[in-house]
Parts: sequence; C-alpha cells; structure tokens
Amino acid sequence: MIVDKAVYIEGVRHPCGDPSTELERLREQGQGFLWIGLKDPAPAEFAAVNDELRLHPLAVEDTLTGNQRAKIDFYEENVFVSLKTLRYVEATSDVETGELMMFVGDRFVLTIRNGEANPLAGLRASLERRPERLKIGPFAVMHAVLDHIVDTYLQIDMELGNDLTDIEEALFDGDQDVHGADIYKLKREVLEFKRGAVPLVIPLRRLCSGDARSLVPKKLRPFFADVLDHLMQVVDHAEGYDHLLSDILSAYLSQVSVQQNEDMRKISAWVAIAALPTMIAGIYGMNFDNMPELHMQYGYYVVLGVIVTACVVLYVQFRRSGWL
Repeated sequence: MIVDKAVYIEGVRHPCGDPSTELERLREQGQGFLWIGLKDPAPAEFAAVNDELRLHPLAVEDTLTGNQRAKIDFYEENVFVSLKTLRYVEATSDVETGELMMFVGDRFVLTIRNGEANPLAGLRASLERRPERLKIGPFAVMHAVLDHIVDTYLQIDMELGNDLTDIEEALFDGDQDVHGADIYKLKREVLEFKRGAVPLVIPLRRLCSGDARSLVPKKLRPFFADVLDHLMQVVDHAEGYDHLLSDILSAYLSQVSVQQNEDMRKISAWVAIAALPTMIAGIYGMNFDNMPELHMQYGYYVVLGVIVTACVVLYVQFRRSGWL
C-alpha cells in the first residue's frame, strides 16, 4: 500500500495528485521531485506505480522477487538500491531482518519497505524539517535513507557487542548457565548482521569514489563518504565478533571436554575404590573350608580392617593426584 506520497519543491512539501501528472509537471519546471513510499505492496499496486515511473525491468524483477543482497545498481534512467533493514529485539536478543528497495530517478524517489524493521515515517518527517537538505534533490533522500539504515546498524553493533561481552565474561567466570546453544545463537545473529552490512560496502564505495561518483551532487559527496566510514566500522566489528565467537565456542567445547575428563577420572577413582572391597568380599564369600582365616575368631574383623585401610589409602592417593 502507499503509506505516503508528496511533492517537494525548494525542499517544501506539497500535496501530490496523480504521480504521472505531477512527475511530468516537475520535469517541465526543472525543479522539485516526487517521493512515494510503499509498504508490502501487492503486485498490481506496484505495477501501477511502475507504469507511471517507468522503472528499469531488471530492478523491477529484483523488487518483485525480493530477498536480494544489499546492493546499489546504476541504470541509465535511475539508480536502484536494495538494503537489509535490521531491528534488535531486546527481549530475545534476536536480530530481525526486513528489506528496503529504493529507486532514485529523474525528479522522483520511490521507497518500498518489506517487513516491520526500520519504518521511514520518522525519517521523512525529520527531512521535512530540513528543507535546505531536501532542496538538493532525490539523492538527498537516498543519503538520508542510507544514513538511517547504517545508524541502525551501529546501534545493533553495540547491542551485539554487549551480548558478546556478557557471554565471554560468564564463560570464563565459570558460569554454568552458559551453554553452547547460546554461543551458537549469537553467532547466527552476527551472521545475519553481516549479511545486511558487508555486501553494501563495495557499491557504497563505488558511489563515493568510483565511476558513479559523478551522479552524486557535490554537496552530498562528503556525507556519503561519512556513511561509508560508519559502515566500515560496523563491518570491522562484525568480522571481529564472528572470529571471537568462534574462539569462544572452541573454548567452551574445550571446557566441556576438560570437565568430562575430570568427571571420568572421578568416576574411575571411585570405581577403583569400590572394586577392592568387592574383590576381597568376593574371594572370602567363596564356600571353601580351607580358606585362610575362614574359621579364625577375628577373621571377619581383620578382613574389614584390610578393606577399610585399602580404601582409605586409595582415596588419599587419588586426592593427592587430583583425581578426587
């Protein structure tokens, strides 16, 4: 559905009538642009917008298919941007993923949001309070959207870093509540985070310093470079989290292995202690008349004394060796 549409002239919002009529008028005047926002559009609804804006067929195919890598594609008539929108859920420490498509063309911007992560209503309102920025044109909206998404990445980066620190401290403090599933789950969240951030680096770098740099208004070039700098920071942290979580998982498995070895040593020590009286009792439980001390008056107490003494000696030796 269309969540919002407006015409911006000199950075000031104006009501929008029929998009194709408005777009034709803006191109004739040579100023202003049209911004249409869609959320989870039905195919027929998107087709109607496509007929009015005449989007590139390859970009339209990617939009209809969905689940695209983060990328920026440059066509003759417009620029197509695909972004992963992320949201950190505090209650479950999960990273939820959405998708945002954006078309930037001659006198128009079209944003298409799939999922609930990162709504753009607040962003549009914020931009409308800065007419001097909107006055620059459609690329000002493109920068604002990219900056908003990457700022969200920075927030999620901080939350994931805190979760990683908590698990790391709990693991090496001997907290028994830490399990391998917790570490693996966080690693999956970091991987989801990387899928959104890492693929965006190359196209954004191309936009800042490559052959597509000429498309960006000169006033906005330092701002796109700032977005790239923040994105690189996020990617570096995500790579570090991934490697560190692999090391933490290895350390956890090593701890489990060591604990299992300690448990096996304790079990083996107690089995050895229990085996000695069992052996002696088994021997003296045989029904033979000529068994030594069988008819001795104190033979029973002697055997018990031997059993207790042998068990105590074994226990002391195992304690000294660290098995118990």
